[in-house]
Amino acid sequence: MKEAIQDYYGKRIQNTESLEHDACCVTDYNTQLLKHITEEVKSRRFGCGSPIPDEAFGLTALDLGCGSGIDVFIAAKLVGPAGKVIGVDMTIEQLDIAQRNIDPIMKNLGYDTPNVEFILGDIESLDVPDDSVDCVISNCVINLSQNKDAVFREIYRVLKKGGEFLIADIVADRRIPEELANNPKLYSECLTGADYEGDFIKKMNNAGFNDVRQTYRRVVDDVIEGIHFRSIVFRGFKIDMEEHCEDYGQVAVYNGSAVGKPEAYSLDLNHLFPAGDPVRICKNTADIITKSRFASMFHVSGEIAHLGAFDCSCSSASEMATKEKQTEDESFGCC
Repeated sequence: MKEAIQDYYGKRIQNTESLEHDACCVTDYNTQLLKHITEEVKSRRFGCGSPIPDEAFGLTALDLGCGSGIDVFIAAKLVGPAGKVIGVDMTIEQLDIAQRNIDPIMKNLGYDTPNVEFILGDIESLDVPDDSVDCVISNCVINLSQNKDAVFREIYRVLKKGGEFLIADIVADRRIPEELANNPKLYSECLTGADYEGDFIKKMNNAGFNDVRQTYRRVVDDVIEGIHFRSIVFRGFKIDMEEHCEDYGQVAVYNGSAVGKPEAYSLDLNHLFPAGDPVRICKNTADIITKSRFASMFHVSGEIAHLGAFDCSCSSASEMATKEKQTEDESFGCC
C-alpha cells in the first residue's frame, strides 16, 4: 500500500483536480496566507482542512506528509525568520517540487535565509530529535498511514512540553471493512484508510494526548458503501492532564492580544473567549492555557477546590460521533 500511495502522488496525480474524490482536496485557507506562494505549489494542494497554528512567531513547526510544501510555506510566513518549519514526506517527486520552490518563495517573503527544510522519510519513524518541536501539523495524511499508533507516538516524542499538534484528517462513522481498506485507489484518495472516529481519538489518547479538542468539522460528500466520512481538525497538547474534565472553580479571561483576534479567541469548537469576559473552565482547559504558548493571552484564576466533574453543556466529541445526524456547526464538550 505504501508503494501504491507513493506512485499515486508521485506519478499519477499532477494537481488537485486530478483527484476523483473531494476528501483530500477541500481546504479552507485564508487567502491572505497564500499570496507569497508560487502557482506550482498552490496547484498541488492536497488537504482536508487548514491545520495552521496561530501565535506562531518564532516557533519550530513540523509538517507530517508535507507533499509539495504548501502548509510548510504558509507556516514559514507565520513563524517568521526567527522560526523554522520542517516538512517530512515519503514521495520524492513531491519533495522535488517543494525544494525548487524554496528560493522564489523565500524571495517573496523577503527572507535572506530560508527558514524551511524538507526531509524524505516516513511519518511513523521521524528523523527529528526528542522534545524539539513546538507544533506538529498534518493535513489529510495520517489516514494514509498503516501504523497510526506509531505516528502519534512519534508526535508525542518530538513535541516539547507544552507543545501542540493540529491535525486535519478524515475519519469514518464506522470501522472500514477489510476489502475496502485493501483498495489502493480508495485508500490513496484518503477514504478507506480512515479510522473510525472513536478509534482515531483513542490512538491519540494512548500516545499520551488526553482531552483532544476539535477546531473544525465538516461532512465529506463522498459515501462509500454506506460509510460516511468527516473532515476534522484535531488539537492536542503535550501536557499532563486529567482523563476527564474536572471542576476546580476556575475562570479564564482573554485579553484580546492574539494577532487579528481582538474581540474573541476560539480555543476549540466549544471554547470561545470574548475579550474581557470571564469564562468558566475545567482544569484541563486551565492547564492548556497556562502551560502553553497561549499563557500571555489570558488571565486564569487559581484553583479553589475540587467541585466534581465539569458540567459540559453538550456531549464529548467521541459521543457526538455516534449520533445519526451531524452538521458542520456542531459544538463539542471539552471532555
